[in-house]
Amino acid sequence: MVEFPPRPPKDIASIPRHVRLHMLMSVRDLHVPSVEELQLYETMDMMIRQNYHHLQPSSSSTWSMISGEEARYRPPVTAPTYGAAVVGVSGSGKTQAIRRCLSTFPQTIQHTSFFRMVNGLQQVVWLSLDVPAGGKATDLAAALMTAWKKATGSTRFDKTLAGEWRNGPQMLDEWRQVASSHFLGLLHLDEIQNLFKLPPLKSRSKRKPGEPQPELRIIDDQSLKWILTALNEWQIPLLVSGTPDGFGALTKRLSNTERIVTSGYHAFKHFWGDHDAAFRQHFLPRLGHYQYVARPIAINEELGDLVLEKTAGVQRLIIALWIAAHRVAFERNDDDLRLGDFKVAADTYLAPVAQAVAALHSNDPGRLSMYEDLSPQDHSFWAQFWSNISRN
Repeated sequence: MVEFPPRPPKDIASIPRHVRLHMLMSVRDLHVPSVEELQLYETMDMMIRQNYHHLQPSSSSTWSMISGEEARYRPPVTAPTYGAAVVGVSGSGKTQAIRRCLSTFPQTIQHTSFFRMVNGLQQVVWLSLDVPAGGKATDLAAALMTAWKKATGSTRFDKTLAGEWRNGPQMLDEWRQVASSHFLGLLHLDEIQNLFKLPPLKSRSKRKPGEPQPELRIIDDQSLKWILTALNEWQIPLLVSGTPDGFGALTKRLSNTERIVTSGYHAFKHFWGDHDAAFRQHFLPRLGHYQYVARPIAINEELGDLVLEKTAGVQRLIIALWIAAHRVAFERNDDDLRLGDFKVAADTYLAPVAQAVAALHSNDPGRLSMYEDLSPQDHSFWAQFWSNISRN
């Protein structure tokens, strides 16, 4: 899962700066897995493998579940539900971590022969997609069908997608039956906050100190009901990911909250406080290798303090600041990188996110609530629960 792009050549000074600028873009591919990411991989691996252990093709109950019929025979012990959640502010690296973990598994496996299947079976190990911004059941169903076609090449849903998309629950059930018949091992729904609608910024800004934060409102109840049914009845392991506000709304809304995190809860945090050491000892030293100037800047505590100050430790912003500082440096005749370049870059290129960074630094719920994807939620129970499990 780790990825280190090729380092700058030793003769970087001989390369024109406009060429270096394009070479610099490779730093966006830099990926240093965190401990949380490694634990996430373990969670996903267990969810997929353990669910297949209970999903036996030779069992009549499996095929009854796939067809939606009542099973004539059910095992004495009901198969457990596999659900997990990944939460973090925008830019914390959660989506990138999930994609890299998923890439370690084959997405599809072609079986030339399979139980009850004359022509074999295309097994789909995992499917990942973003919840559409509209949050409606019809939009979610269409996104699932589109992602399925992209992963498998199947035209199974072409007719439905070409229609008018009127019946969301019916479309979702159509997709579910096909996914179950191909023994889907894991469904990942990213941007889970898109199922909810935040009150307008104007109303949030009028909230007085001490007043409770406005809660997200559900856009389409059918989508949430379908997610809960997928966990309870269809034996499809579900991984949801999104921002704190979205996950908070999801767990408050669903009656069986614990089912969402039966397999794990993973909070991806920005480099700050307890996570400061991971930045200084691992991330920044590796990032420091990617300096496209003749005289690199020293990777020391002063630089680390400045980067954290200007980005609040959000990985996406750190990379953006690193690139922007180079752009500032390239405008000078001197072929070096300075602390001042980072300050100028933060005040210019990163100016639009300055208020959000300040809100993260303050850790003030009131200020954070002005930015919906930074809004804090109390997930302390599950965070502590799974943290204790991982240490045992």
